Amino acid sequence: MTGVVLRGGIELADPFADALGFLEAYGADDPAGASEPNTFDERDLRRANRGGARISAAEQAAVLSRRRRIEAALRELPPEASLAARTVPWPSLTRLFGGFGEIRGVGFAKMTKALHPKRPALIPILDSVVQAYLAGDEPAPDEFGERATALVRSYKQDLDVNRAALSEVKRALAKRGYTLTEVRLLDMLIWSALS
Repeated sequence: MTGVVLRGGIELADPFADALGFLEAYGADDPAGASEPNTFDERDLRRANRGGARISAAEQAAVLSRRRRIEAALRELPPEASLAARTVPWPSLTRLFGGFGEIRGVGFAKMTKALHPKRPALIPILDSVVQAYLAGDEPAPDEFGERATALVRSYKQDLDVNRAALSEVKRALAKRGYTLTEVRLLDMLIWSALS
């Protein structure tokens, strides 16, 4: 098994064991309860909350008041869009993230927990651990959607560096009945290494 190299000199010699340990400790993502790929509604927010997002009723109402904008941006992103692809639809992704901007109490973690199931090969879960890992020396853009996209661009660098190893682990986990994207797998490995 090929190792995974993370920033700061962190090397995961057996990423399969690390990923399997994460899955055994926390379980696989719950595929039930999501709405269709190009719609966004209460089911998606409830699903995110089952995954630990803790989106309050007031925050849910604020997000759903932007439903048309969010769904329009989702339609611009093919369901099979992947961060591992050579080209990524960055402007559409920025518009999608921008649909969540300036909602009090809704940051990158809650947003990406709600959106990841919509585009699982494209959108990582930017929880506090992953955000801290990705934090760089470059100044962050002012706009919410642009800041989120900057983090995902940074995330793509790690995905690209470790693409072969992640594909290898993905195939090995599939033999055990776990279906994951490279994006979700890298989330798990970063979280396992740093938390």
